[in-house]
Amino acid sequence: MSFGQGGPSWGGPEGQQSPQDPYGTNTAPDTPDWAALADASAARARRKRWMYIGGGVLATAVVGAIVATAVVTTNGKPGTNGSATGLPTPEVLPTGSAQPGPSFSSQAPPPPPNPRDFISSAQKDKLPLSADSLFPGKKLKMGERAYAKGATNRTTSCSAATQGALGSVLANNGCDQVIRATYSTGGVAVTVGVAVFDTAAQAQKAKEQASGGLASLPGAGVPTFCRGGSICRKTANAYGRYAYFTVGGFTSGKNVVTTDKDVYTTGDDLAEFTFRQIHQRGKTQASAAATAGQ
Repeated sequence: MSFGQGGPSWGGPEGQQSPQDPYGTNTAPDTPDWAALADASAARARRKRWMYIGGGVLATAVVGAIVATAVVTTNGKPGTNGSATGLPTPEVLPTGSAQPGPSFSSQAPPPPPNPRDFISSAQKDKLPLSADSLFPGKKLKMGERAYAKGATNRTTSCSAATQGALGSVLANNGCDQVIRATYSTGGVAVTVGVAVFDTAAQAQKAKEQASGGLASLPGAGVPTFCRGGSICRKTANAYGRYAYFTVGGFTSGKNVVTTDKDVYTTGDDLAEFTFRQIHQRGKTQASAAATAGQ
């Protein structure tokens, strides 16, 4: 060891001290300063973050400037269709059509013909009329009930098809003909007769004035019934220019009373069937008239 003017000097590496610790109090000269390193790292991270943010803002500003410049540059120039946005103007579609549109009549179509109109007057009721057209087939079914058809008859002498005062009533109202048919089941027989007139008013008046009754029509396996004073059930109805009547009872000649359900049911079934047949004449002719008018 030597001493000079500047103070003591240590000549070997073994005795060399750190400038920050000239008196040798630092016992671990190689340990890093962790706090300083952390502060330095945080500072570098902040600088990078601000660089990223600044770069993004700058890029956004540049893009906005480019778009604004493009809009201003292309506004009103050829090829832009005069649009400030540079988009093409929507194509104008034609409002008219070369083909004429559908036309509709301002008038409502006429209502379909009423079937009753055709069966209410001889001038319009032109379908052929016979016992076979009114009472077709050999049997009649109404629901679950079946009736066998017996004799049929058509006569222009209306009184010949009646009993009592009914003949005069039909003749006085202009009866043209009477068509009859008999049906039977289980010892019960009923004859239905249709009197034909020129107008519905005549048929209605004959129905209202009806007295006496229709003459039963035996034959074709049905014996004489409702003759010789036996009590039978009688009905009278009218529809259109037709008045129709029934007379029904037992083929044994027994008198009919109100509790004889089979006689009443058979008579009602035949009256209903006759009404349907007359109405069908009207429907057929109305349908044909509607088709011809199309």
